Amino acid sequence: MIRVAIAGASGRMGRMLVEAVHQAPDCTLAGALAHAGNPGIGQDATAWLGHASGVNVTDDLAIGLADTQVLIDFTRPEGTLAHLAACRARGIAVVIGTTGFSEAQKAQIAEAAQDIGVVLAPNMSVGVNVVLGLLDIAARALNEGFDIEIVEAHHRHKVDAPSGTALAMGASVARALGRDLKACAVYGREGVTGERDPSTIGFATVRGGDIIGDHTVLFAGTGERVEISHKATSRAVFAQGSLRAARFLAGRKPGLYTMADVLGLGAR
Repeated sequence: MIRVAIAGASGRMGRMLVEAVHQAPDCTLAGALAHAGNPGIGQDATAWLGHASGVNVTDDLAIGLADTQVLIDFTRPEGTLAHLAACRARGIAVVIGTTGFSEAQKAQIAEAAQDIGVVLAPNMSVGVNVVLGLLDIAARALNEGFDIEIVEAHHRHKVDAPSGTALAMGASVARALGRDLKACAVYGREGVTGERDPSTIGFATVRGGDIIGDHTVLFAGTGERVEISHKATSRAVFAQGSLRAARFLAGRKPGLYTMADVLGLGAR
């Protein structure tokens, strides 16, 4: 049995992860973390499912990580980095689904991965990671005469934009085209912007309601367009992908891995 701890265990995604671990035949819930002051602290992590796991939600990292092999973290960048440091000190592997990291923060994650196994992915969905591979193929084939726009939509509570998944899609396309996403990305348009620069990759962001995650990459040519989309209708897809990542890390040597590694899709 793989002993898994969940960070942010009382949140929407955290509860989905707790439930996935509880139902998995090869995993057991070893710890449940929440930030100080969270009303769920002290409660059994699966009480809301009508079952007792014997694992209480805690803000004490020493307790929450005491018997853990892999931590799954979908919190905020600062919290994730604090959890990562604690896991590095204890030799615990980490699956990171948190988004919104700065380049400096990503460097900290890479440094920690010298000592522990880390899977870092902006989206743990199997379908999204297949789409990233399809985008590489499409971009190479549609490299002339097509404008590229990425549209993403998420719930009103999401705090970063564009989404990490949209940025990963943009990076996949830019890499296939031999471009630098930092140099060619356009993150918003307003007023008189002039004609579209064909070398750019545009991003549009929608926030509202309870949208879990919709992403579309549009290749718009003259007389035709190609759209590659992924729509998530349940957070369960992220939870199941995270468990695949946790299984991948169990017993694996230190290193920084992606979902392409987990799914055997090859380097991207």
